[in-house]
Amino acid sequence: MAVRLRLKRIGAKNRPVYRIVVADSRTPRDGRVIESIGVYNPLQQSAALTLDEEKALSWLQKGAKPTATVRELLSAAGVMQQFATLRRARKTA
Repeated sequence: MAVRLRLKRIGAKNRPVYRIVVADSRTPRDGRVIESIGVYNPLQQSAALTLDEEKALSWLQKGAKPTATVRELLSAAGVMQQFATLRRARKTA
């Protein structure tokens, strides 16, 4: 099963809000999810991002692949940097 970290739209018409979710890559965009790990609201002044960093890191370590947009959001939150550091530490150990 290919697991992806991706966005699921939950906002009203012309008012998008997205959940950052862990889902099977074969399910539809707004279909069944394995776990919800955050919320992204692009319409707020600072593009509000609420994220459970521990869960995101856990799923990345298990092999989940983020989509391009989610990768950018995780990078802005510093999660991708932490993930890279953990991978380097594991390779040298």
